[in-house]
Amino acid sequence: MASAPKIAIVTDWLTTMGGAERTVLAAHEAFPDAPIYTSTYTPETMPDFNGLDIRTTSLQKLPKALRRLHKYFPMLRVRAFQKLDLSEFDIILSFSSAESKQVKKARPDQVHICYCHTPIRYFWSHYEEYKQDPGFGNLNWLVRFMMPIMVPKLKKADFDAAQKVDMFIANSSTVQKRIETYYKRTATVIHPPVDVKRFTPAQVRDNYYVALGRQVPYKRIDLAVQAATKLSLPLHVYGTGSEHDKLVAIAGPTVAFYTDRHGDASDEAVTTALNRAKGFLFPSEEDFGIVQAEALAAGTPVIAYAEGGALDIVEDGISGTLFKEQTVESLMGAIQRAEQTAFRPFILQQKAKRFDKGLFITKLRKVVSDTRFKT
Repeated sequence: MASAPKIAIVTDWLTTMGGAERTVLAAHEAFPDAPIYTSTYTPETMPDFNGLDIRTTSLQKLPKALRRLHKYFPMLRVRAFQKLDLSEFDIILSFSSAESKQVKKARPDQVHICYCHTPIRYFWSHYEEYKQDPGFGNLNWLVRFMMPIMVPKLKKADFDAAQKVDMFIANSSTVQKRIETYYKRTATVIHPPVDVKRFTPAQVRDNYYVALGRQVPYKRIDLAVQAATKLSLPLHVYGTGSEHDKLVAIAGPTVAFYTDRHGDASDEAVTTALNRAKGFLFPSEEDFGIVQAEALAAGTPVIAYAEGGALDIVEDGISGTLFKEQTVESLMGAIQRAEQTAFRPFILQQKAKRFDKGLFITKLRKVVSDTRFKT
């Protein structure tokens, strides 16, 4: 009987908690003996990873002030991942929206499976949008200047790394198409994990809507704030970010903000809010957008921009409404259609179960098992 393969999990960085990081945690549930490799790790901001075997690259040795700026230096991450010694492992399982796929196999019989959240957005699918507003605040001018200089070399390094991956998994149908377009590779779709059991939908809903996420330009939370203001609808906005002050400035009296990550915007507070909300506004284009599936698990219909992962999650008129243009008017129209639709919380929760974490773990184990068997 063959022994179980040794598996390494590799992810871009572990500094802020989000959907990508929850996907890594679910992968670790699938393979609890696998160490997790990452470029940089801040334990104080990632309590869910406490006690796990986290192994970092050479970037972790930088002074703390410089380590915080690692996202400014993608080529350093490329080299740091390439230098990792993973020779003891049979299977490398990378989770990548940036450079973790740069890890190198040490021997021919190793297998590298890449769970791709997206080909790197800022120089493949969304270069022009990022160049217009990179999201680095006062340093935007410097990033705009450097992008045309750095991006061609980074694109080549990323494409070359993608050719050495043995198998791609995409987190959505949109990302599957991007992998084919930019990397010239095929991919299997496995949607990210959703903790459906975390939610208890109220059958009688309150009258407010919810918007949620990092308040940065591409999330387009400004559309939700303006639409709710014009329609005089109660909107609870959870999160903070570089756009927060601008959002507060354009918000009308029906819009309330919740910003304390460990208080009024904690996971518990958000769960409670979604369990009772009338609807969830999602005006951004995301590669998948786990929070949309979480809203459905809470029995909340999703009003979403009809691009990216929303097309895998939201059935127009059944589990929410879709709008086709990223404008206030288009979003307002979708909200008004949702107001006239009778959504049933129990049915929405049932729709969310196709994204359940247990299903993700089962599918991921099968892919790893089948891949190993073929070798």
